Formats: sequence, structure tokens, C-alpha cells
Amino acid sequence: MSHPKPYGQTMKSKGGFSRLFSALRYTWDGLRAAAKHEEAFKQELMVVVPLSIVAWFVPVSLLERALLFSCLQLILIVELINSAIEANTDHISLERHPLAKRAKDMGSAAVFLTIVIALAIWGTVLWQRFGAK
Repeated sequence: MSHPKPYGQTMKSKGGFSRLFSALRYTWDGLRAAAKHEEAFKQELMVVVPLSIVAWFVPVSLLERALLFSCLQLILIVELINSAIEANTDHISLERHPLAKRAKDMGSAAVFLTIVIALAIWGTVLWQRFGAK
């Protein structure tokens, strides 16, 4: 009698186009989950989406435009990783533990540093274009 495969094994890739479509579905599921359950992600979306649109219309070079856009997306990427760390930590245990706190604090610090990078890039690009006369 065969035993059902553990959950993790059922998620393993089979390859080909089905793997691509599965990956896209998982991506969409992850973005929807973050937008539904993560307040920080929602707040960042309210800033990142409008600024991402603005980035395409600022009269700067193509490289500068790519930097403006990419650093905003990086904030969302790092927030997704931080949220995944937090969800996994909470899944393991909701009890307070110094290692759980350390993991969550480091994820939060990574998001903060990414926001600092974005502010530095936007500030530099906009200053060079509009402020340095």
C-alpha cells in the first residue's frame, strides 16, 4: 500500500511549462497574501505604486529611470522576504524567544536599509536633475 507523499514533496517541480505556470501562480498567491495580510506591505504599496509610475515620467536618463524604478521594487522584495521570515517564525511558535526576535528584527532592519537606499537613489537622481544648478 502506497503512502501519500509529504506536503513538501508534492510541491517539488516537475519541470517544463507546467513548472512555469505553477511558479507564476505561486507568485500571484504570494503577492495577494502579502497585500491581504501584511500591513507594512500595504503601506509600502501605497508609496511604491505611485512613485513607480512617476519614475517613468521623470526627465532623466534611461539608467537613472531604471534605478528609480528598481530601488522601489527592491523595497517590496525585501518586505516580502521579511514577511516570509515572520510568518515562518510564527508558524514554528508564537512564544517569545530571543532567536525569533532576532530573526524578525533583522528582517525589519533589512527593510529599513532598503528604504534608506531608495531615498538615497531618489534624492541623488532628483538633486542632479533639478537641484544642482
